[in-house]
Amino acid sequence: MPTTAATAAAEATAADTREALPSVLIVSLGGTIAMTAGPDGGAVPRLTAADLVAAVPGLDRYARLEVLDFRQQPGASLLIEDVAELARELDSRAAQGTAGFVVTQGTDTIEETAYLLDLLYTGRPPVVVTGAMRNPSLAGADGPANLLAAVQSAAAAEAAGLGCVVLFADAVHAASLVRKVHSTGITAFASPDAGPLGQVVEGELRLLLTVRRAPARVALPFTRQARVALIPAALGDDGELLAGLEGRFDGVVIAAFGAGHVPQGWVARLERLAAAVPVVLASRTGAGPVLSRTYAFPGSEHDLLSRGLISAGRLDPLKARLLLTALLRAEVGHDGIVAAFAQR
Repeated sequence: MPTTAATAAAEATAADTREALPSVLIVSLGGTIAMTAGPDGGAVPRLTAADLVAAVPGLDRYARLEVLDFRQQPGASLLIEDVAELARELDSRAAQGTAGFVVTQGTDTIEETAYLLDLLYTGRPPVVVTGAMRNPSLAGADGPANLLAAVQSAAAAEAAGLGCVVLFADAVHAASLVRKVHSTGITAFASPDAGPLGQVVEGELRLLLTVRRAPARVALPFTRQARVALIPAALGDDGELLAGLEGRFDGVVIAAFGAGHVPQGWVARLERLAAAVPVVLASRTGAGPVLSRTYAFPGSEHDLLSRGLISAGRLDPLKARLLLTALLRAEVGHDGIVAAFAQR
């Protein structure tokens, strides 16, 4: 039977150990990881950040945890304004000494929200975005394991400076590279161009690669509204969707064939459009860059870039749209937009 003095000493040691742990804020936005069955049996977001933490016994062994219920939405209903507000909140918390962040949300838009957050967040503490493909009512729900690995990653000293990353199935992906590649599988995220940055193994983050974040972030607050259209190229498309875009949108992203090609019938319309608003040329393929000088036929990448379109480089169309939207909302001019895409 321990003595009172021994018990007090043990409690003091435990308190000292806890105080030495890094602080991690868990932010819930909703999504599958936070869903339970609704009245008709379909899953809807209901669980709080505290509920998610309670589902993972021993999570507080890795960090001093705080929780914040920021939104309770399906991933498909999150807005650019939500992500901008979250970036400001995380910057403020980082300035106050929080060592790392975990953001849980719906998987439908993780590849987009994580990239936008990486553009807007300026802090050094890491931001780890995760979620679940199977809601808590299903056998083999993956949310608890993802949350555990996310906390372990956010608490790791070597994660500082990575910016925003996505963690799924113990793999850590750069926000600028990750894509959702499966609609239902628990290994639904991949980085086709480079592979994951690392993995969580035996509770520890093991980095294999690092990424160089673009030197210029997009400054907040946004000072104007801006709408950017995303137009995919498709076999036999006559380009009718391009008509009148300059009167309705502030910018356009073209999800082009292959290395940056569109039907010949699009060329004149795109040239006129690029004279009115920024038009970014991206590849719809999912991996690889837009070329610059390999092809020269009408509608090729070289032809389109010579007519004023802006290359997205390796950015996929979804991320190119977010970068262009953020730059326009921050009132960056045309030359600044060109430079920002060149940096990435």
